[in-house]
Amino acid sequence: MNAQEIIDTISAKVGLDQATTERTAGIIFSVFQHEAEGTGVAELFARIPGAETLAQQYDVMANANANTGGGLIGSLESALGSALGEKAGALINGLSQLKSSGLSLDQIQQAGTVLVQQAEEAAGPDITNKVLDSVPSLKGHLGLA
Repeated sequence: MNAQEIIDTISAKVGLDQATTERTAGIIFSVFQHEAEGTGVAELFARIPGAETLAQQYDVMANANANTGGGLIGSLESALGSALGEKAGALINGLSQLKSSGLSLDQIQQAGTVLVQQAEEAAGPDITNKVLDSVPSLKGHLGLA
């Protein structure tokens, strides 16, 4: 299973268009890449061709200010993400970008749940859980806690 197949599955199950689904998956993969570095994320990406490219394309730490929804809240989230450093900042920036994409919290949770299910199918539950366990607060935001 590759990243495009995961995007197609999320799009079909959650009812999102392809562009929004690709951005959502890329943001989540990018959070994994920054937050779970050294905990099996390389192995996860190796088993999901295209996931690493997607994570880099939607890098939550690149141009953090440009990717937020703007306004006071977006600026505060971005500043907080930058101030906390890469690991915590990636999660905050990623969540800010997901919120600014126009998705409801329910849609974000549905997309995250389907992405994790597909990752488990592609890479196995052990690798997927190892990555998720290294980003416990993300699990809560994706409705997986």
